[in-house]
Amino acid sequence: MKDEQLEFLKRKSECLFSEADVEEALTKMALEIELNLSKKLPVFVTVMNGGLITTARLVSKLRFSLEMDFLHVSRYGKDVFGSELEWHAKPSVQLRNRCVLIVDDILDEGVTLREVVAYCKAQGASEVFSAVLLKKNNVRASTDVSADFVGLEVEDRYVFGSGLDLKGYLRNVPGIYAVPEELL
Repeated sequence: MKDEQLEFLKRKSECLFSEADVEEALTKMALEIELNLSKKLPVFVTVMNGGLITTARLVSKLRFSLEMDFLHVSRYGKDVFGSELEWHAKPSVQLRNRCVLIVDDILDEGVTLREVVAYCKAQGASEVFSAVLLKKNNVRASTDVSADFVGLEVEDRYVFGSGLDLKGYLRNVPGIYAVPEELL
């Protein structure tokens, strides 16, 4: 994708949540997480690449001891539609008998979160929680998957910014934007 195309898509996209909205949502999430996990010495497992920005912004608001690791799975690559889940890297921290908080950018259909939770449980985690910056309300969503901590909710639209990408780009855009469907 060329820079001119990306700039065109940015200009045509609708701002759903400003940078301030995102910060407010992350602050509320941090308070809820602190209330529920601060005494559990949790390990935060970031789902790369999307969860990177969410995790960084979230943990900077927390005032309790925690350990951090990551895993890398992908259903989208640089496409706008999901396919099979691909595992690229698994956590290196021992999860057995640990409280785990999975942090990702978005809960869309629930496939990724379901698989990551199952993986952590199979590794012997004593508790597995999940946090997502954005929960997408759509008809394709699995009804058996939900996040414990959710920052914001959005209708079923293709979104980018604040960690969410547009064909691999624009994760660094502050705020959250929706691309007009006719431009996808």
